Amino acid sequence: MADPYQNNVYHQGGDGYGYQADYPPQEEDAASDVTEGHDEEDQMYEGEYQGIPHPDEVKAAQRAARAVSELEELSEQYEDIMEDCGHGKFQWTLFVVLGLALMADGVECFVVAFVLPSAEKDLCLSNAEKGMLGLMVFLSMMVGAFLWGGLADKVGRRRCLVVALAINCIFAFLSSFAQGYGFFLFFRLLSGIGIGGTVPIVYSYFSEFLQMDKRGEHLSWLCMFWMIGGIYASFTAWGIIPRYGWGFSMGTEFQFHSWRVFVLVAALPAIASLVGLTFMPESPRFLLENAKHDEAWMILKQVHDTNWRAKGQPEKVFTVTHIKAPKTAEDEFIEIQSATGTPVQRWAVRSLTLCKLVCSKNVASLLSAELRFATLFMAIIWFCMAFSYYGLSVWFPDMIKHLQYEEYVSKVKVFHKERVVNFHFNFSLENQIHKEGEYIQDEFISIEMKSVKFEDSLFENCRFEDIKSTDTVFENCTIRSTVFRNTDLGEEKFINCKMENTSFEHNKTGCHLDTVEENDDLIYLVSFLGSLAVLPGNIISALFMEKIGRVKIIGGSMLISAGCTFFLFLSFSQSAIIALQCLFCGVSVAAWNGIEVVTVELYPASKRATAFGVLNALCKLAAVLGSSIFASFVGVSKAVPILLSFAALVCGGLVALKLPDTREKILQ
Repeated sequence: MADPYQNNVYHQGGDGYGYQADYPPQEEDAASDVTEGHDEEDQMYEGEYQGIPHPDEVKAAQRAARAVSELEELSEQYEDIMEDCGHGKFQWTLFVVLGLALMADGVECFVVAFVLPSAEKDLCLSNAEKGMLGLMVFLSMMVGAFLWGGLADKVGRRRCLVVALAINCIFAFLSSFAQGYGFFLFFRLLSGIGIGGTVPIVYSYFSEFLQMDKRGEHLSWLCMFWMIGGIYASFTAWGIIPRYGWGFSMGTEFQFHSWRVFVLVAALPAIASLVGLTFMPESPRFLLENAKHDEAWMILKQVHDTNWRAKGQPEKVFTVTHIKAPKTAEDEFIEIQSATGTPVQRWAVRSLTLCKLVCSKNVASLLSAELRFATLFMAIIWFCMAFSYYGLSVWFPDMIKHLQYEEYVSKVKVFHKERVVNFHFNFSLENQIHKEGEYIQDEFISIEMKSVKFEDSLFENCRFEDIKSTDTVFENCTIRSTVFRNTDLGEEKFINCKMENTSFEHNKTGCHLDTVEENDDLIYLVSFLGSLAVLPGNIISALFMEKIGRVKIIGGSMLISAGCTFFLFLSFSQSAIIALQCLFCGVSVAAWNGIEVVTVELYPASKRATAFGVLNALCKLAAVLGSSIFASFVGVSKAVPILLSFAALVCGGLVALKLPDTREKILQ
């Protein structure tokens, strides 16, 4: 059947546009008597006599309904152009490139958690420093989301994404070589600021190459790359970090252990995405919003030609001649200011101007009358979802560690008032408490002491040599005429002890990676299973995003996830926690997919990345609060985290049901 819009031309004088649609030749089974003189061999559209409209007629009716007199709005015209360009090779190529950037964001969330067991020894980290390192990851990503989201609406999606990924790659690389805590923290901070911009930019960027009926599904498929990032991080960490022989050293000042190799490998998705982006164009919708008609036209033609050539129809011609677009005053202001002064002054003026524009125009506009309620509802949903999800993501593995510790402590061996004389300890001591013991002329040579405590004991004429210790202390002990040679038993190991004629020779200074037990395989397994469990939920939500609708998917997923948390009251073992974590992750991912799709669709192109950045920054803040609060209740109460997550998910789910349905909404 010939499309009734084929060969139709729309003209507008002056600053208007001319638009001519050119559709691909229809297959024989799509022909009908609408076209005069059709071949006798052509077949009728099978639904014609059943009163079923032809798909082409439905599209034509939708276009006619969108037309405003003879002058289409930019968003409506852009939707028509994207329909003519089709969905094909170009979108799938961009899908992979942007997916790698999203994968890099997923990896970043796991890097510090995986390297801490080794890095805390290598960098001599205290508990406070470990907590600060984990906190700074999310805070830096929060700053990055806010910063790059706003800039992407003023400078460009692709340009900002390239710079953000480059910053992430550079400082992730430098962090792997940092030998001190200060430099490592600083480099991870800047790396997080870079990667923090990927989520708001990637979704805004990709959505502007999708037509309306493809948008929800393919944005949901894109979410899978975050899950793939988690799998990649846990799998590579599992395979690299325990391999201590993979590192090297240059004297005593420079150590490059296997966990540093993992930090380098974790940056590979960002590097791959950065390379791919060099072959990708800027978003034509962004260019049109900034009155760059010629550049936008060339990119749209590239999309059109790439897709139709891949479909075997190279003869298809891109027939759009002019595109209506607004003219903005902000760009003129920046150019006028940048035309004078030194390069440094011009950079300062441009940067200051951009900051003012982002804050005064974009961020402030999110609270305007048109967007106020949408922003409020989305802020509540983002915060509730992130608070519960990230809080439980930290709480699950911490609870498993706590249960392991309780089981370990329950097996402790207690020795009371033992007397050992002239004995050579050539075997390791683990999980022991020695009270009021006497050790006379004993030797502790080339052994490991793990979780060992000596209380109110006497050591006389003893020798400790080549000792490696973990969680080992001497409390209220008397130590006489004893030699400590080549051990890591420093002053902090002796609490209220009385030293008489005792010497320390060649004592080990600093921190060292002692044994492979520093890395428990369970941390990798739990992360791997949690990421893998997301796959079914991701597939289901992508397939049904258009059929069920975003609102029902978000609300339903959050409410079902709330119900899942109550299963924790029924069973509380390591296997039960792992199973419930997998269930929770698999159900909640549908809500994440819907939230990200709706965020893209609710805001206009000139505010889209800014809104996404602000909401994603709020998400990271909620993650910090959730993980901190939930972690504080580990070993104290399991009811409080469960009730908090339940309340947050129910609140967010009910608010989500109040959102408008955006399935049929054209991107503004």
